[in-house]
Amino acid sequence: MRIFRSLSEVPLDFGPCATTIGNFDGVHVGHQALMRRIATLARERGWKTAVLTFNPHPAKIVAPDRAPKIIMTLDQRAQVMAGFGIEEVLMLPFTPEVSRWTPEEFVKTVLADAMRVRAVLVGEDFRFGHKQSGDTHVLAELGAKYGFEVDLISPVNVRGERVSSSLVRQVTIEGKVHHACRMLGRPLVLEGTVVKGHGVGSKQTVPTLNLLPSTEIWPADGVYVTRTFDLDSQRSWPSISNIGNRPTFGGQDVSIETYLLQPLEDPRPERIRVQFLWRVREERKFPTPAELKAQILRDVAVAQKYFRRVAGQGRMAS
Repeated sequence: MRIFRSLSEVPLDFGPCATTIGNFDGVHVGHQALMRRIATLARERGWKTAVLTFNPHPAKIVAPDRAPKIIMTLDQRAQVMAGFGIEEVLMLPFTPEVSRWTPEEFVKTVLADAMRVRAVLVGEDFRFGHKQSGDTHVLAELGAKYGFEVDLISPVNVRGERVSSSLVRQVTIEGKVHHACRMLGRPLVLEGTVVKGHGVGSKQTVPTLNLLPSTEIWPADGVYVTRTFDLDSQRSWPSISNIGNRPTFGGQDVSIETYLLQPLEDPRPERIRVQFLWRVREERKFPTPAELKAQILRDVAVAQKYFRRVAGQGRMAS
């Protein structure tokens, strides 16, 4: 995959391409349907497959008080997109100047001149240009003028719900990680660096890896069945993770602590990805560290039962 972070970086051989346009936070099953369609069309026509996205989210510029917290970083999104056949990503810097472009200025500058687009696939509610003055009808008219076709894709529903990044955010912060996984078509993940904890857990309960995530949103406080990956090696472990403020020890700051269900051999991981698979219980305060440790062991038994079940069904989390 080739990633370009400004218009000045876009090479002459970027196109001709089929593309879709949006923020694609989470790269959920609706986004994936768009990308599969793009890949199919591009193969048929001999074009490249591309995605146009924005950095930062446009709302951070035009309505910062309403800007959503991000589920995934741009680079994480690009990594997932590659798995759906996307070959090129333009991460267009969204500036106050860009926000003032008319729909035609946007189409000519970015789609026609820079990307050499031949087809654009978007959702039915797609809007673009200054104050979102352009819609799919305007896009189709400009496509006829600048030499690309426009196709629309209907919303994707999962179990009767329309999938959206907003819904993924909602169910995530509510702790409904299994629900989020269905919307994403894969496990919900947090990744980042392993940081030093307060040292209390390793002495009084069980040793954990403490994650500092690279994104802005994570599940509600509680205990979760997880799977943990070392981002710098091929190692992975079944695990159980706690999100919260360590009330048993009088903690105030939110922490994300992961206990591995298999022995951890050196070297200790420096960067990890944690897949959140199932919520076990809410976080609560225990009278003593010993009682917390006993509960952790019960939580571990729940996690082990979960992994035995999914292994038996032939769909171990990956």
